[in-house]
This record gives sequence, C-alpha cells and structure tokens, in this order.
Amino acid sequence: MQHRQIEAFAAVMTSGSASRAAELLGVTQPAISRCIAELERELGFALFDRIRSRMVPTFEGQMFFREVDSHFLAMAKLEAAATRIREFGAGELKIASLHSLGGKLVPKAVALFQKAFPRINVTLQVQSSSQVRDLVASGQFDLGLCSEEIDLNGVEHQHFADYRMVAVVPRDHPLAERAVIRPGDLHDQPLLRLDFDERLSRDLQAAFAATQVKPRAVVDVEYSATVCALASEGAGIGLVNPAAIPGLDRSGFKVLRFEPTLHFRKHLVFPPGRPRPQLVRDFLGVLAEVRNRFALQVDNS
Repeated sequence: MQHRQIEAFAAVMTSGSASRAAELLGVTQPAISRCIAELERELGFALFDRIRSRMVPTFEGQMFFREVDSHFLAMAKLEAAATRIREFGAGELKIASLHSLGGKLVPKAVALFQKAFPRINVTLQVQSSSQVRDLVASGQFDLGLCSEEIDLNGVEHQHFADYRMVAVVPRDHPLAERAVIRPGDLHDQPLLRLDFDERLSRDLQAAFAATQVKPRAVVDVEYSATVCALASEGAGIGLVNPAAIPGLDRSGFKVLRFEPTLHFRKHLVFPPGRPRPQLVRDFLGVLAEVRNRFALQVDNS
C-alpha cells in the first residue's frame, strides 16, 4: 500500500465521490479511480460498489476506513506535536541558580522569557552552587548557574559572567563617605565575612597581607544578600557579589567600589551528553541580554 492510495481512499470516503475527492487533492478523477483500484487489488477485497456511477462503500470498505481514520488522527497528533516542539521546545524548562543570581537577575530573565513564550512552564530553584551542579548533572534540570569553585566534572559548562567585588558599608559609618574602599581602610573594622570560594579567598587574603591589614571578622555569612541585610543593621562592613544587590532595600547601606579588582566568576552548567533543546538556547539568549544590561550603580560614583 502506498500513501497516495490511502489518501485517495480517505478523500472519497470523506467527500462522498471521486470527483470531489479529486478536487480536494488537486488531481484528476481518473487518478483517484486508479488509486482506488490499485488499493483494492492489494487488499484483496472491494472498498466500493459502483452503482450508477456512484461509489458506495462496502461493509469491508467501512471497516477499513475506521482503521484509516485512526491512522490519520494519529498522524495529525504527530504533526501537532512536531509543530509544538519546533515552536515551543519541549514545553517545560527547568533552571537552577545559585543565590547571588537567583534573587534578581535570573527571575528577570525568566519573566522576559515567559512574555515571549507564555505557554512554556518554567521551574526555577535557587540552591547552593553544589546543589545546582547535582541537579543538572543528574539530568533533573536543563541548565544551572553556579560559582567556579565547585567541581565541574560530570557537567558541561561554559563561562557566564565575572562580577567585580564591591564593599557594602552602613550608611552612618565614617567609611560611607569614601568613594573607594581599599584593604587599608578595613584594618580593625568589623567585617561581615562572606563564604568566598578558594581562589577569591586566597586573592583577598593576599590583598590584606600586602598592606598588613587585619579586619575583625564578626559574622560569617553564606550569601551576599545576608551581608547586605547585616550592613543595613550596622553590624559591619562586607565585601560582596554585586549581582545579589539589585532589588534589595539599600536605604541602610551604601555600595562602594573596592580596590584592588577582584572578581566573582560564574558558570553555566548543562547535563552531560545531551543536545541543548531550542528552548534552552532561546532562554540563554534572554539571559545574556539581561546580564549585559544588569549593571549595578555604586554610590559616590
């Protein structure tokens, strides 16, 4: 059996005649009749009785059409599914992000993405970098954003962004009037100590050692947003990732430049050995756009 034969048979059954079937398919009536005759020979039974130039379906023809109709419905579903996948991807996107980017930057990208793809269901989880990596490595999530310090074995990864370290200072602190904070300014100052990765911690300690500076660590903190909250309460001075600051209430602290230049490095991670769906590529485009215009304004600048 050939598809053109089945198509001709279905057209006659749905339209009621060979002439109308020919109009539907854009062929001649003899071509329709020829296809029906060929199909009947291959099936071994008559599909139509020819009565006074009319084609009347036989009992066998009606039974066969039920199967053909089911086939066409299944094909229509497959075509609809292909269209949906082509236009909207798999219909679901799962994103995991570390806290510093999951507070503002990634949600902003998700909001813009949903405006462009309103039918896509997006899941966003904000976790530690190691948890992000595990969610992506196991294939539970489509992509993740994490810090460079974690073990990136078992995931595909690429550089996403470098964020220059800034200082957050209580607004009523004498250092709040400075334009730039340097290691020497922090000697014996109460320091809200962020849990830096190994590279960044080493670089910062080297900057302190070069000027023989010894800040007083008063609180150890895991997230930059928590450092900002503590600075607002006057608990101390912090050195943080600026990506975590947009969206926070800055009425209680100032954001100042810190020198020397030190960077927080962030990566995108993907499940290993899996091609990236169009949906993921579309979101990455939105994410890059948000990253590029997501600049933090420091005070006294």
